[in-house]
Amino acid sequence: MPVFIRILSCAATFALLTLSATAAQPADKERAITLGEGKLTLEAPEKWVRKEPRTRIVEHEFAVEGKKGQDAGRVTVMAAGGSIEDNINRWIGQFKKPDAKTKSRQHVEKRKVAGLEVEIVDLAGTYRDMPGGPRAGGKAIDRENYRMLGAIIPGGPSIGNYFIKFYGPAELVKENEKAFHTMIESLSKK
Repeated sequence: MPVFIRILSCAATFALLTLSATAAQPADKERAITLGEGKLTLEAPEKWVRKEPRTRIVEHEFAVEGKKGQDAGRVTVMAAGGSIEDNINRWIGQFKKPDAKTKSRQHVEKRKVAGLEVEIVDLAGTYRDMPGGPRAGGKAIDRENYRMLGAIIPGGPSIGNYFIKFYGPAELVKENEKAFHTMIESLSKK
């Protein structure tokens, strides 16, 4: 084989290897969630689609697609002030006054992950969605038979608290519940 053809063959092979390595990187980058200037990391589920956050206070946002004709779920990740208890109460307040059935489905638990005591919240009922956020001045949209899974990661004074909220139709959230918990369990601290 002439030298020129060997050089072209080697160049083509190198280009293909570089392209395949580059193509693999965005998928990992799309799934990586870094918090607290890289001091905490999580990995989003493969099927969740990274979106431009709707509001500036949200650092990471994902859409969770459901069945055709079903609302997509929304996952937001953000730092926020206030106590953990105040924020849990705010999440509870995003659901209409619960009836006995709905109230019995509210659940809060603590789980040790990466040496941190993470609060896990599970709520269901009629969700009062504020698409533009509470400060946008829009009206709330009542979304019946919705569910929210939340996690509060206490980063301490140097990092702050991070809030992960996944809400959508109850059936969709149930289908993605394991993926949500796997993401929380992927938490690592540097």
